This record gives sequence, C-alpha cells and structure tokens, in this order.
Amino acid sequence: MDMRALIGDNLKRYRLRAGLTQEQLADLSGFSQFYITGLERGRRNPTLITVYELAAALGVSHVDLVRPTRAWLKAQSKAVTAKRRGPKAIRRAAG
Repeated sequence: MDMRALIGDNLKRYRLRAGLTQEQLADLSGFSQFYITGLERGRRNPTLITVYELAAALGVSHVDLVRPTRAWLKAQSKAVTAKRRGPKAIRRAAG
C-alpha cells in the first residue's frame, strides 16, 4: 500500500470538496502550492504533523487523510493481483 498516493488522493478529494484551489489551500495551511502539488501526486512524503495541519486547514480529521476509500482499496487489490500474475497481467490491469 503506497501511503503517499493514498494521502495525495484523499487530500485532493477533500480540497475539491471544500471548493479550494491548491493556492488557496497553500494560503490556509502555510505550505507552498508546489509542496501541495507534490503531495497530491504522491511524490512527497508528509510527516504526521503535516497531515494534521493540512487536515485542520481543510476542516477534516487527520484520520480522513489516511483512511482508504473503497475505490482505492479496489484499485490496490487489482494491482497486487496483477503483480502476482506477471508482466502481461500488469499491462492488462493498467490498460
């Protein structure tokens, strides 16, 4: 389970639900827009304090940012199954 991708997906979902741009979230949270972009893409590794502060800026619990959604769990399950079956299955699952 890639926690960076999970947090990034949840961060983006809650940001959009709040009707905020990345720039607006940056202003509210004190983090740069560049950093928020990296988080949402799953390229940054946030600390627990960062997760807590972003959640506070969005008005949600920090647990909400690390809680897997059903869709996310389903996608992870498909990826793991494809990985076990080999390269051809990975290509089919991705496409």
